[in-house]
Parts: sequence; structure tokens; C-alpha cells
Amino acid sequence: MHHIAILPGDGIGPEVIRQALCVLDAAAQRFNFAYKTHFAPIGGEAIDKTGKPLPDETLRLCQDADAVLLGAVGGPAWDHLPADKRPERGILALRSALKLFANLRPITVYDALKDASPLKSALLNGGCDILFVRELTGGIYFGPRGRQMKNGVEAAYDTEIYSVDEIKRIAHIAFEMARKRTRRLTSVDKANVLDSSRLWREVIDEMAFSYPDITVEHLYVDNAAMQLICRPTSFDVILTNNIFGDILSDEASQITGSIGLLPSASLGADRKGLYEPIHGSSPDLAGKDLANPIAAILSAAMMLRYSFDESQAAGAIECAVDAVLKHGVRTADIAGSNPTVGTARMGHLIASELLKQQ
Repeated sequence: MHHIAILPGDGIGPEVIRQALCVLDAAAQRFNFAYKTHFAPIGGEAIDKTGKPLPDETLRLCQDADAVLLGAVGGPAWDHLPADKRPERGILALRSALKLFANLRPITVYDALKDASPLKSALLNGGCDILFVRELTGGIYFGPRGRQMKNGVEAAYDTEIYSVDEIKRIAHIAFEMARKRTRRLTSVDKANVLDSSRLWREVIDEMAFSYPDITVEHLYVDNAAMQLICRPTSFDVILTNNIFGDILSDEASQITGSIGLLPSASLGADRKGLYEPIHGSSPDLAGKDLANPIAAILSAAMMLRYSFDESQAAGAIECAVDAVLKHGVRTADIAGSNPTVGTARMGHLIASELLKQQ
């Protein structure tokens, strides 16, 4: 029995999570596994109910669960709150409490959706399938920060700090992921300027001796940003620090044509993980049956693969998504001039396709 903490969150979060669970039910039926869901509030919903973006009860539930499936958090209703009280702090606190240091973001361009990409189709020939492995709990987001006076004027600072151990543990995951794919790893840094990046590169080069079957490429972050557009199909696994991964994975998400297609996983040292679509809460779409649930559905597939060792079921969900898109089914964000279906219909069709594959 897999125990899953379900955090629907705000905006379109509850709608896309509902469809993810619909597809998960179909997968459980087909592959004969059992799971139990435990619902709890996070983000704006939790603030409204408890005054906290991550209530103690929600945290305990997540700590006791085998995995966490999250919808989305945030919205204009809470924008007036201080930074440390806003909905997004709930996710950061949860990642920290669960010690989730590795963020996996797959960027896949489906053949059926090449026309939705802003890139010319010629740049996508051969297929685009990139996995970002981003360090999640270190770097400039977590280093010393503050404000001080400089030459009589107020100034602010944020500090990028990485230890050898922090670099090694995220690099180990990236190397192992590359070994399961096409054995190519691109490490992104700014070693021509930053000492932290020079250490990063030294550690990666040292670890590469233990992975002689992996081809390692180093790119400066500014060059990586350009190459993602010029030659997106040449990348396999991209390893980055926290801030570079945050920026580059969002850039790469646009290659697919819609942020509504992209899942993510945040993992720790054990099998527990936090799984969520990378899109926001889109409050303007909430309650209108317009949101694309594919990112949430694929997040559930990642959960099956990485936390529950149900790789066959995960692959079947991914195949079902691909098949439905090949049938021409589109939500509004990827439709162009084609007819559209709503959130619930898309989820239903993917679940039906999954059962049809038997």
C-alpha cells in the first residue's frame, strides 16, 4: 500500500490533481497496485485556514507519507503578505523539512506538438528529450544574505556557497540518470568568474573518472542559455546549481510550447519525493475547466517511477499521454486553431487510453 500526501493547493491545483488521481486510479487498476490518499492544505488555502503556508499537521502528514503530490500554490489574494508568510514559503519549507536536495525536470517535445513550439521544426528534428538535474537546497538561495550600508547608501547581498559534499550528492544523481539514458552529461557553471563554480567544475571532473562511460561537457551558463535554443536536441542530462537550474529549466520549458505539459520531482536521500507540475496556480483559469492537467498527470507518473518502483505503470501513463496527443486532443494552451477539450475531458481520455493499452 502506497501512502500519498495530496496537497491540491490553490488556483487550478485542485482541478489538475483531480485528473492526476483519475489517471492514477486507472494505472492502479491495470498494474494491480494499491494506494491511499491523505489530503491536506498548503499555500494560500492553508493560510486562509490556519494562518500558515505550511501547517504543522500538513508537514506531519507529508513526513509520514511515502510521497507527496502537489498541485500549485499562490495567487493575488495573498500578494499583500510579507515574503516569509506568502504561499510559496510553504513549498520551500516543505522541501527543506523533507531534505529534498535534487530537482528533476524532464523537458520533452512531443512529435504531435512540434508546431506548438516557438522554435523552427528543423531545430527539433531527431526529438528533444532533456532532463534537468538541479541542486535544490544550497547555493545563493540559501547562503548568507542581508542588507548593509555601503558608502552611505543601503545595499543588499546574497551569497553563493557550495560544499564539496553538496556538489557530489547532486552530481551522483545526475551521473546515474545519464547512465540510464544516452550517457551524456552537460554540467553548467560560471567557472570563468565564480569561485563556487570553479569548485563545482573541479568536483564534476574528479567524479567523471568514476563514470568513464559518461561523456561530460562543461558549459558556462550564458552559453548554455544560447545553446538550448540553437541545438536543443543535442542535450540529454543537464546538471546545474540552484539558481542556474531555476532559470535554465524555465527557459527550456518554453521549447515544448506550453508550461502545462511539464512535471517535476524533488528527491532526497531516501525514496520519498515531492511531485508537482512546474506551472503556477493560474487563478484566472481556476474553476473554468480550462487548465491543462498533463503536467500533473506526468508528475504522478514520476512518483510511480521514483518513489514506488512502478516503472512499468509510469511508462504506460507517459505512452497514454503521447497517444492522446497523437489523436489530436488539445487543451486551450496547446490548441492553436484546433478544437479544444477541458481539464476533466483530457484527464478522462488519458485514463481511458491507459486502460485501452492492456
